[in-house]
Amino acid sequence: MFNGSITALITPFRNGGVDEKAFGDLIEFQISEGTNGLVPVGTTGESPTVSHDEHRAIVSQCVEVAAGRVPVIAGAGSNSTAEAVALAKFAKQAGADGILSVSPYYNKPGQEGLFQHFKAVANSMDLPVILYNIPARSVVTIDIETMVRLREACPNIAGVKDATTSMSRVSRERNALGEDFIQLSGEDITALGYNAHGGRGCISVTSNVAPALCAEFQSLMANGDFAAALEIQDRLVPLHVALFAQPSPAGVKYAAQKLGLCSAEVRLPIVPVSAEIEAQIDKALAHAGLI
Repeated sequence: MFNGSITALITPFRNGGVDEKAFGDLIEFQISEGTNGLVPVGTTGESPTVSHDEHRAIVSQCVEVAAGRVPVIAGAGSNSTAEAVALAKFAKQAGADGILSVSPYYNKPGQEGLFQHFKAVANSMDLPVILYNIPARSVVTIDIETMVRLREACPNIAGVKDATTSMSRVSRERNALGEDFIQLSGEDITALGYNAHGGRGCISVTSNVAPALCAEFQSLMANGDFAAALEIQDRLVPLHVALFAQPSPAGVKYAAQKLGLCSAEVRLPIVPVSAEIEAQIDKALAHAGLI
């Protein structure tokens, strides 16, 4: 169910609030362009700065608009286990197809703490759980041995979004967890190598603004045509880089505004990109053939 190009959706804002019209239009755009799945209110959706009410409304709208045409993996992570459980239960209630649960940030749990945290989340409902391993933001890494323990204890722990940037982890996790454990890249620029090692797709930031290219890129790799996929990679590399030249999602929101998808508005402590980065993103969009 979870494979290919899965978009880590931005949350459009206007005048300080969630722009529901733009969000609905963005979902329709994604589906019409061939995106294989949607992740509302992940980190790219500015989950740290939306309220709980906004979070629930965003997940509900995404499920409603997608209407079963593509799977919805609801962002449901927190560094508070009780909050993560509550968000996971709501995702189930709202009709999501799975949840994305990030490793707890700031409080820096050890491996036993990570095990107990994710076990509590997984046992709270029966949706598939995608672990989100992103040590650059959370300061902790979910060890492969901990993933094996979790997989054995909780059958609904289905896979991982891997933003470790380590190619070797894909093969090592495949060896330890089996081919049916869903491995999704969490970093656009290394998705080509990730899939070559056995990954099934990418939870992508770039696909917010280049959904058709990202979907074709993933389809080519699924069919074994890595040479053709490399041609698309070469078109997208400057965009992958430019979108993260300042803290995300400021860059991708600027690109979305450039393409007429939504406002570039972000919430503090994220700030809009500088004029210099705007120019870099414009050049990258042109290189990819998007403007």
